[in-house]
Amino acid sequence: MPLLAVVFGLIVGAILIVVSGDNPLVAYGGMVEGSLGGSDAIGRTLEKATPLVLGGLAVAFAFKAGLFNIGGQGQLLLGAAFSAWVGFNFDLPAVIHIPAALIVGGLAAAVLGGLAGLLKATRGVHEVISTIMLNFVAANFTEWLVSRDGPWKDPEGGAIARTPLVQDSADLPRVAGLPTGFLVAVLAAVSIWWLVNRSTLGFEVKTVGSNPKAAAYAGISVTRIIVITMGISAFLAGLGGGIQTLGVNGRFEPGFQTGLGFDGITIALLARTNALAVIPAALLIGAMDAGSTLMQARTDVEPEVINVIQAMILFFVAAPSVVRWILQLSEGEDVDTGVDLATGWGTT
Repeated sequence: MPLLAVVFGLIVGAILIVVSGDNPLVAYGGMVEGSLGGSDAIGRTLEKATPLVLGGLAVAFAFKAGLFNIGGQGQLLLGAAFSAWVGFNFDLPAVIHIPAALIVGGLAAAVLGGLAGLLKATRGVHEVISTIMLNFVAANFTEWLVSRDGPWKDPEGGAIARTPLVQDSADLPRVAGLPTGFLVAVLAAVSIWWLVNRSTLGFEVKTVGSNPKAAAYAGISVTRIIVITMGISAFLAGLGGGIQTLGVNGRFEPGFQTGLGFDGITIALLARTNALAVIPAALLIGAMDAGSTLMQARTDVEPEVINVIQAMILFFVAAPSVVRWILQLSEGEDVDTGVDLATGWGTT
């Protein structure tokens, strides 16, 4: 299903390119070269893919407990802001400074996610509603932190809302031109895969996601699992924001994080909520984003076409009946998405 979704998404994009009067082969050739044509291009792709891996993991892990964490954007902003605060406010050795900044950013986001989980578990507040609302809380809070009168405002920034640059010891380095933040994201994906498939906590998370009443009857604390799951999910999103701050921007600027948190939904669905499959899914979307500039330079195609292609990929993943109709598959030859969207919305 993910492969079919990608193929159909690219076909729709090719049709749009033809309608706009350009050659889709030239456009897609530019996109491939801009994302994979050399070490610099590959570095850009990995850089784009890093927050997508972590955002996808955040959504995918919450799905395992039957939860839909749609608050990745706010959690990413909190992680980015608090990582920047540790980065510019303390002077520490790099071996301590970088992990400390990333962990603090992740924990700040985990508090936000844990709050949504607590509201869900104790008061029955739907996590989709609470996380959407908390996105606005996080966005406005982080904007205040770097506003003209905010406590973390860059004194040299003038009217620009941003923090000071992080210390050199907090900069995530590159190795052979490749971002080390991507390695952190890969380690996080492997860790989440192990947690879900090889640990007692992962078994409890999946049990709660499958049947909360049966889990409670078996002695599993559903409240604890929901709070922990949402906290870990948010931690992953916040970690993505921290890496974006320390490894790409060098400071926190709210405008540079727009939309990254919501892209995790696309990644998680494309990966069928498999933690390891999140990596190639994020690389695909990251390559599209990285190659859009060269695609635009070689043709008159607007870079927003990439957004349309990504949206169509998500549409085809989430609507297998459309794919079945296109391929004229019978009900007995259904294409499995691997994701129960009803469960993902937290219904029981």
